[in-house]
Amino acid sequence: MCVGPRIRQYIESCGITQVHISVRTGIPLSKLQSSLNGQRHMSFEEYELVCGVLGVGMDKFIVPRKPKGMRSVNETAEGQTSVETEENK
Repeated sequence: MCVGPRIRQYIESCGITQVHISVRTGIPLSKLQSSLNGQRHMSFEEYELVCGVLGVGMDKFIVPRKPKGMRSVNETAEGQTSVETEENK
């Protein structure tokens, strides 16, 4: 999960230091910096700790990906779900 650069942008805009995050989470500063710079993938446990320290939900920095060829999932008027793909649009 490559959420590091999004987290880095957020903490910079809030005036929070990487040292503060490192101390509060227990994640070594060098590991945290590598993750925030996109050079290392953050583990789920680390992500959970960082979100906890920042006081944000775990969905704050996640951007969903769609499978290739899938455009969207639409709900019909009857409450049923249909999937719109490139082939059936």
